[in-house]
Amino acid sequence: MKLLVKNAWILTMNEKMEQFQNGYMLVDGNTISEVGGMDSLPEDIRYDQCIDARGAILIPGMVNTHTHIGMIPFRSLGDDYPDRLHRFLFPLENECMNEQLAYTSGRYAIAEMQLAGVTTFFDMYYFEQQLAIAAEEMHGRAILAETVLDSITVDVEEPMGGLQYAERFMPKWQGHDRIHASIAPHAPYSTTIEVLQQADALSQKYHVPWMIHVSEMEFEMKKFREERNQTPIEFLAEIGVLSPRLVAVHCIHLSDHDIELLKKYDVKVAHCIGANTKSAKGVARIQDLLAAGVEVGLGTDGPSSGNTLDLFAQMRLFGNFHKTFLQDRSAFPAREIVRLATLGGARVLGLQEQIGSIEAGKQADFILVETDSVNMFPIFDPYSALVYSAHAGNVRDVFIAGKQVVAEKKLVHFELAQLRQELIQAIQDCGFKRKALKAL
Repeated sequence: MKLLVKNAWILTMNEKMEQFQNGYMLVDGNTISEVGGMDSLPEDIRYDQCIDARGAILIPGMVNTHTHIGMIPFRSLGDDYPDRLHRFLFPLENECMNEQLAYTSGRYAIAEMQLAGVTTFFDMYYFEQQLAIAAEEMHGRAILAETVLDSITVDVEEPMGGLQYAERFMPKWQGHDRIHASIAPHAPYSTTIEVLQQADALSQKYHVPWMIHVSEMEFEMKKFREERNQTPIEFLAEIGVLSPRLVAVHCIHLSDHDIELLKKYDVKVAHCIGANTKSAKGVARIQDLLAAGVEVGLGTDGPSSGNTLDLFAQMRLFGNFHKTFLQDRSAFPAREIVRLATLGGARVLGLQEQIGSIEAGKQADFILVETDSVNMFPIFDPYSALVYSAHAGNVRDVFIAGKQVVAEKKLVHFELAQLRQELIQAIQDCGFKRKALKAL
């Protein structure tokens, strides 16, 4: 089937950053076949369906480079407690998290992302087989990575059992066009050298990126400094696991040498400005990373860490925090921030040949951001409007691999109320809310 989108303000995000203020795009099946200005639209063009964008801004689907989609039930729980992780998250996770809760949370989280224009995400959690099923059902594009930790977790019966889980999980999704399975050691301080090296080997075997939290915590930095006289990044380099397949999450506390190592080994960075600043951990050296040539994408972290799974919030926080941190209003022009949320994220996940820009031959992952709402007028710079004026509620239509998943701000194939009710039932069945209130 051929789809024509016309009268759109198209921001291609390609290498030349081309835009068509009044443009059209032709989609053939799951692939973009033509992009151009309305003045060059062939009179004899053939299509089966036509969408009039009515001046909406068309951009590539956004890429969320770091999530924990199974954690929707934890959102807004104990946000202001300094010991939140150990007081609420770990105990409740161990008591209540199960396959059904993870699955229903995953579907709800994916719906939230799709309604906000996020078409691709990289997840790190437990029960990732169920989360992969949820992503496939929701017609998402995702990499799902099973967590490996040095303790018993909710889905394995022995420390480091996530490694064996991943070994069973990863082959199941080989060859799928949108869903990929991976592995995610929690952090350098919470796994072993052997696990890190095996995770790297599995990533290489199945040709997928893998993920790890690194250089995030003050105690983490102190531990490696005192025990090894190294930074966590230097440690990972020493044991031979830095590579272009590694997505290093957070990277808040980096030395100049760390940045050199990340560039040397072409490691990718997932930057979660909302979660990092909400938890008062700091502002990462993104300007220095980009200047060094390190690929960076935006992530939300989990809904318990950053509270939202949309990248509009992250883009605005990114601009505000980094300009303030650098004391430079001109730092990070809006077009660069939009690039981080689209093509930058695609590059971090190794998917830049498929998604991340509006170009002929790429997958038809794109969104339309309406410009009719009160907050979207006037528009002198569409990139600035996306970063500083727009919010998730302005996303009107969303397509993934040529299939429409959001139309006129509503899910096409699912009822949000039903997804929420299923999640409420799963929360009730495991006693999560009762136990959470008791913990408060």
